[in-house]
Amino acid sequence: MPITRTVLDMAEHHPDQPAIVGDDGQLTYAQVVENSRRMFAVVDALHRAQATPPAPTAETAGIPITAVSIASAFHTSRVIAGLAGFRAVSATVDPQWPLEHRIGVILATGIGVVISDPTDLADALTVSGWTGTIITLAEFMQKEASAAPAVGPMVRDDEEPFLLLFSSGTTSNPKAFLKTRHQYRENFAVSSAHLEPRTGAATLAPGPVSYSLTLYALIECLASGGSAHVADVFDPLALGHRIRDEKITRVVAVPAIVQTLVDVARRNPDCLKTLELVVTGGANLPSILRTGLAEVLPQVRLISYYGAAEIGFIGDSRGGDGTRISVYEGIGVSIRNDHGAEVVDGELGTLWVQASACSEEYLPGTTDSVLKGADGWATVHDQGRLVDGALVLAGRAGDIAVTGGHKVALPVVERAFEGMPRLGAVCAVALSHDRLGTVVALIIEGNPPSKGELLARARQKLAPQFVPRQWYRAQRLPRTVGGKIRRPAVAELIARGEAVRL
Repeated sequence: MPITRTVLDMAEHHPDQPAIVGDDGQLTYAQVVENSRRMFAVVDALHRAQATPPAPTAETAGIPITAVSIASAFHTSRVIAGLAGFRAVSATVDPQWPLEHRIGVILATGIGVVISDPTDLADALTVSGWTGTIITLAEFMQKEASAAPAVGPMVRDDEEPFLLLFSSGTTSNPKAFLKTRHQYRENFAVSSAHLEPRTGAATLAPGPVSYSLTLYALIECLASGGSAHVADVFDPLALGHRIRDEKITRVVAVPAIVQTLVDVARRNPDCLKTLELVVTGGANLPSILRTGLAEVLPQVRLISYYGAAEIGFIGDSRGGDGTRISVYEGIGVSIRNDHGAEVVDGELGTLWVQASACSEEYLPGTTDSVLKGADGWATVHDQGRLVDGALVLAGRAGDIAVTGGHKVALPVVERAFEGMPRLGAVCAVALSHDRLGTVVALIIEGNPPSKGELLARARQKLAPQFVPRQWYRAQRLPRTVGGKIRRPAVAELIARGEAVRL
């Protein structure tokens, strides 16, 4: 795993280089190594002290799993980094998940130690009969302070698993899967070739480390000898100050941050004079954001990448709205119909990917979904088409509606409203209809323009079959922790009568 090799090298030759910088503190590379020895000693002792430890999922080959479920991005990051050089599997369990889901993944995957502050989780785990150990962050840090250091971290075997991850949860409850050190090495080889993590670069990745985009930004910073600057939450007011004060050269975040950067640049462009590159992922990047950034920060480059945590990086877009993807060299892509046969160029279908970074499977107990087919190709059921060698994305399987005999990509409907004045976030959903079977509806966050204005915009920008037939508004659209709008939850909002029909 490049992270351990690089961390040890940086600790020896550049010991004072910042490795992790957050709201709760910072560690140099030398401190990461020293910190990790006491950390692992505590974690190892907690696992060994259990009379009847939970059995970790068989895919770990007996390596115990330690989970972090706290709000602090700094402490979550240092635990992930610290355990990476030892025989350990780490996981981040989002403390904002519903309690039943946190309990479910801990029990299903056999997590043995949980660092978590919320008392509801400890109480519920006790009631569930879980035999593992839960410890607060303060208690864990007290033990670290007095622990005898373990033997130092070392580069581990390629095939050893070291991270337990979860899917984004945009269309369903998150599914668990493992990453081996080899798979992350392959993933880093792709990202380092295209997304420009550099030795010494200061990368700001605001947001929960439980979000795969933030977690990978941490890993690739440490694997490249850069500095990972993390934040508990995305704070628009603090963004400009951190970029200026910490001399940030690179930002990795969800597309929504681009608008904040534009706003900061208009108010105080000097705050962003060190910034060179913005890398976005996790959702399509509206073209209006790309244009806005180019206008106020022409020296800052913008890359919108596409990938899936299970599979790895697939490609990126450097123009437009991020839906036309240049596939990275070495990554295989195939568009297939519902029967598994490849479709002709330009036809919509399910995207299958062949990549060395791909996980082997979803873990039993968290889902019945299949990640890899018998031929070794994998899918997360994204929809798209191949056009002149480029991959054109249309969304997930749940993002495609069939109405009146036509296939309608719901993200295409949403993009028609980008840049419309006085319009907040929007989400297109498919609703049942007696005659057509399904109709497209659009729900708008906040106080939208009139229905007439919305309809005129739709007719101007969309083919007739894509024009929504029903219109709603809601004060707040449900989102994942990473900020993605949860389409199934939006449809449920309408079904429960909690949205206002226009």
